[in-house]
Amino acid sequence: MERIAMRVDVEFTSGAVTLRGWLYRPERTSGSTPLVVMTHGFAGVKEWVAPFAEVFSAAGLACLVYDHPGFGTSDGEPRYEVDPTAQIEGYRDAITFAQTLDGIDPERIGIWGTSYAGGHVLVVAATDRRVRAVVSQVPITNGWANFRSLVPSIMLPTVHAAIAADRRARASGKPHETIKAASDDPIELVAMPGIEVYNWLMANGPQVPTWRNEVTLSSVDKFQSYTPEAFLRRVSPTPLLMVIADQDTLTPSDIALQSYAEALEPKQLSLIPGTHFAVYEEQFQQASCVARDFLLTKLSE
Repeated sequence: MERIAMRVDVEFTSGAVTLRGWLYRPERTSGSTPLVVMTHGFAGVKEWVAPFAEVFSAAGLACLVYDHPGFGTSDGEPRYEVDPTAQIEGYRDAITFAQTLDGIDPERIGIWGTSYAGGHVLVVAATDRRVRAVVSQVPITNGWANFRSLVPSIMLPTVHAAIAADRRARASGKPHETIKAASDDPIELVAMPGIEVYNWLMANGPQVPTWRNEVTLSSVDKFQSYTPEAFLRRVSPTPLLMVIADQDTLTPSDIALQSYAEALEPKQLSLIPGTHFAVYEEQFQQASCVARDFLLTKLSE
């Protein structure tokens, strides 16, 4: 494995698919080390998660950062298929892999997820009691409510017609239809509408060789049936930190705050100033440090 500072390339298997990523180890540790499993959101890549892992590992936490199936350097077909079920299984298989690593404490595993994966970690924490702490950053917490916030009523018939046509085409042997993840054309059918998300993706995607501004149309179909809200109250008694941006319109603040209110103790809220992408940019220090401190505390208890 190639070593870059304290980061090494790793791979593991999930559902017969090889997932690839990086293992960060803190420079100086004594005894076994707690570890945080981390991955990216909708149509993302692990490179966007790496800065958070660097903050966590500098504080003494090991981090396993990887690409979802079909994205980045991970295998998986069709490419650019955002499948929440497969991605949730990826988290659980990553936990299993992490527990086999030398020097890692298998009883002190935390999980961190952002945006779409911020919903995934709620499901994982609710169903996998190996998780000792969970951080859900700018998360999708209610699938249908979030879907409806992005797709206006007038567009629903068009979206459903496109999904049905794609299903018919695939049944006849044609490949998955793909659409743009985001666009600057307000009437184009995309997975994540709005100029804010388009501008951020265009500023941060092209420099990553494995990133593409596309997802399968069936990803949108899977989105509308995604229900992390069904698992929210089951996260307890695992400690939960929600990091919410107070002006978020992509994973709307009001939906996330309502979900936080419904979650059971023990829980902690960090309300960050700014829009969805502020946690990666101007509010990165606040978002990363509050998660770091929470994970350090909960994984040392």
